Amino acid sequence: MELNDWNSGCKRKTQLKCGTKSSLNRGGEEEERDGFLMMFDMRLRINGEKLMVRSAEECEMACVNNCSCSAYSFDTNCLIWTTNLQNIQQLYNGDQGGGTLYLRLAATDLPSTNNSHKVKTVVTVSLVGCLLGIVIVLFGLIWLCRRWRKSQIVSKVEGSLIRFSYSDLRHATKNFSEKLGGGSFGSVFKGALPDSTKVAVKKLEGSRQGEKQFQAEVLTLGVIQHINLLHLRGFCCERSQRLLVYEFMPHGSLDSVLFKKDSDIMLSWNMRYRIVLGIARGLAYLHEKCRKCIIHCDIKPGNILLDADFKAKVADFGMAKLIGRDFSRVLTTIISGRRNSTYFEEGSKCHYPSWAAQKVIKGDEKCLLDSRLGGEADLEEVKRASRVACWCIQDAEIDRPTMGQVVQILEGVLEVNVPRIPRSLQLLMEDQISGMYDDVSSVAEQGASESSQGAYK
Repeated sequence: MELNDWNSGCKRKTQLKCGTKSSLNRGGEEEERDGFLMMFDMRLRINGEKLMVRSAEECEMACVNNCSCSAYSFDTNCLIWTTNLQNIQQLYNGDQGGGTLYLRLAATDLPSTNNSHKVKTVVTVSLVGCLLGIVIVLFGLIWLCRRWRKSQIVSKVEGSLIRFSYSDLRHATKNFSEKLGGGSFGSVFKGALPDSTKVAVKKLEGSRQGEKQFQAEVLTLGVIQHINLLHLRGFCCERSQRLLVYEFMPHGSLDSVLFKKDSDIMLSWNMRYRIVLGIARGLAYLHEKCRKCIIHCDIKPGNILLDADFKAKVADFGMAKLIGRDFSRVLTTIISGRRNSTYFEEGSKCHYPSWAAQKVIKGDEKCLLDSRLGGEADLEEVKRASRVACWCIQDAEIDRPTMGQVVQILEGVLEVNVPRIPRSLQLLMEDQISGMYDDVSSVAEQGASESSQGAYK
């Protein structure tokens, strides 16, 4: 055949294998029989041999069994061609006179099933690869979004806070060598900045809770400034490290000052009352003067820190929840210098808050004073603080004063009435001090009568 000259016909690439069964090649491998290539819209030559068969399958088998057969066609009749096909013409789609021609080819020249399997495999692998790529991209976008959110959280307050590197804080704390304390969210270490300013560095631990604590405190403390709230100086947000840098409190927590055995600090009544008033002012600011109300539900002596002048600083309010009555416990702890636990008096075992509430109703607030004070205290201030403590634990929320009202009472702007004994304390008293309660029932009724007018006037 000459290039571009089709008059002499086409030459086969592979010779046909005659017969219906497979044969073995030289390597002992089974060779497939000849097959047929379907060609549509072909002008069929008129020299085909007509056979009487009933189906296309019989027509195909007739061609296969005839070693001279080079093609067949089946419409209503079966035609086979036993000579070379020349001048085969494919008609345009829709032209009249066209038919389907089945051209006989060697199995190796046909579009093999192996190739189709390969194509399917390639397509399948490609689809799986695309899906994996999409999943990876989605996870990457989620990771980037989370990282962006964290950066946004940081950027919201970064203007008012210092952003430290982890190496800076490790150097400032001498590799976290001097531990001041710890809690459920991490440990606190003493440190010093390059300008010799002392700081307390809280190293948050626990990936999930630590991250929540970090975000809550940065967002809350970063925008709040009050003389009675612990000041956040800066933070570290580097890889998985989350650290918060606070101003350093030389006298530590109120808890350690009141209860540490080897403490050489004795708080006078004047100092204690200033601490109580400072705590109330800090909480009132959180409750009523912040753009977003923050209700501290974990007020305890361990969360009250004291600066060099024994000024109270409320700490750990970033994870504040909804409601709590712990302020009353702090008041009684500061007044009495004892924890709110079982109290022993003359051999009888009494529940201390219940016992204290009775004393307040009887007007005997002085007996609540820390014995280490030797009775040296302003009794009017003791009365105010004691009554506020009882009002803050009333059963009905409407009976409990707001922190703004508490500040006014402690400042002497509002007068406070005698409180009633809360029902919850009465239930505790029934088994323990039934006889004692009978003695003060008239006083309690008098207190309830006065308290029906409200906590203050």
